[in-house]
Amino acid sequence: MSDVVAVENLVKKHQALKDEIAKVIVGQETVIEQILLSIYSGGHSLLIGVPGLAKTLMVNTIAQTLGLDFKRIQFTPDLMPSDILGSEVLDQNRNFKFIKGPVFANIILADEINRTPPKTQAALLEAMQERAVTIAGQRYKLDMPYFVLATQNPIEQEGTYPLPEAQLDRFMFAIELKYPSIEEEIQVVKSTTSDDEVQLRALFNAEEIIAIQHLVRRIPVPDNVVDHTVRLVNKTRPGMEGASDFVNAYVDWGAGPRASQNLILGAKAHAAIKGKFSPDIEDVKAVSMGILRHRILKNYKAEAEGISEEDIISKLLET
Repeated sequence: MSDVVAVENLVKKHQALKDEIAKVIVGQETVIEQILLSIYSGGHSLLIGVPGLAKTLMVNTIAQTLGLDFKRIQFTPDLMPSDILGSEVLDQNRNFKFIKGPVFANIILADEINRTPPKTQAALLEAMQERAVTIAGQRYKLDMPYFVLATQNPIEQEGTYPLPEAQLDRFMFAIELKYPSIEEEIQVVKSTTSDDEVQLRALFNAEEIIAIQHLVRRIPVPDNVVDHTVRLVNKTRPGMEGASDFVNAYVDWGAGPRASQNLILGAKAHAAIKGKFSPDIEDVKAVSMGILRHRILKNYKAEAEGISEEDIISKLLET
């Protein structure tokens, strides 16, 4: 199959996938699209939202429609690395046998990742980056495709362990989940308080997802789009040549080179689902909020004046 035909097929299957997910999830189109873009690009996502917004149901639904193995890990302060990676146990023949932990699945929902201590966070982040885990000196590869969707509750900060900036940078997207509109909430209440059971179809399988990830990487990118992307990321860095007075006044640290890489990958995936064979600057802008949101560290002045990361990114996209 040529790449042109593969992109055309992806457009159709992506729309069918969104229709299938909509049988269970009401609204949240932008959130679902960013999660799917992340999967098509081979990245991971961080979902930020208050409890009860169907984060778990959303990820479970996406896993079912993609035909992938799904596991959920509820992070707690007493969770140990072995609880998520697995451990060696003695069998009846007194031989050590490795029992795999929940990290061995295609899609992992890391629920409330900021509830667990750094040692356990690091164990998951190693699996995310290396696509493998090491137990008792033995390396175990994870099945592909491998996608981690971590959630953070922004309300309670007591007794939590916020992810350091260097670890946040490993997530391709930081997706903010908002409350549903009144119309959407009415629909949610009606559908979830009835006895109807929705049957979901699996529209993809693991091999097809891997093929899409390779297809996205093969999409050519014009030099002017790469140049624009790198300059956009460079503008987020205070003290640099391209930084504006606004950035110098309100930003402590800007985005690193991983942001430029993810913007290009995200723009390629965004172009593909829109039926385009090469991304343009509009595709970069379409994914920039989710990719830059967690990579810009604002200062106390921005905090005091009520300026958010979104305000800073919007200002950068205008220039």
